Amino acid sequence: MPLNAMRKSEEETMSFLENLPIFSSMNVDELATLARHMSYIQLQRGEHLFVEGDLGTFMGFVVNGILEVQKRSETGENVTLARLTKGSSIGEMALIDKSTRSATVIAKQAAVLVTLTDRAFDMLADKYPALGIKVIRKIARLMSLNMRRTSSKLADLLQMTL
Repeated sequence: MPLNAMRKSEEETMSFLENLPIFSSMNVDELATLARHMSYIQLQRGEHLFVEGDLGTFMGFVVNGILEVQKRSETGENVTLARLTKGSSIGEMALIDKSTRSATVIAKQAAVLVTLTDRAFDMLADKYPALGIKVIRKIARLMSLNMRRTSSKLADLLQMTL
């Protein structure tokens, strides 16, 4: 589909995606194809994007607003792990392992996310395998960066307890 024939939301999605570092190496056609497979979620302040234990069916990128990632502790309290703002990703593991959500995400202010569902990703990968591989590599990179960040935080916390 030529760019001028794209729906406005697809153009907006493509414009948002091209400004995310994770997708900077993708060309215009790849971004346009990816944008056609994505959709939006709007959340009001206090609304849950998902709850720990829910089945993971999508990943998303924050377009605007603030989200808080919370994890239930052994004592049953919710501990804030992160605050997500424009450009942050959430839920990448859902496209990889199709398991339940490992944390709860709540909108701390009204928020909009652009999302890629597991079904949409599967359709994209079936029709455009090279692009599917590229997207998986990008997701793996995000997960790796998040794991490195988490490992560093854990090491700092462990050092403080010694």
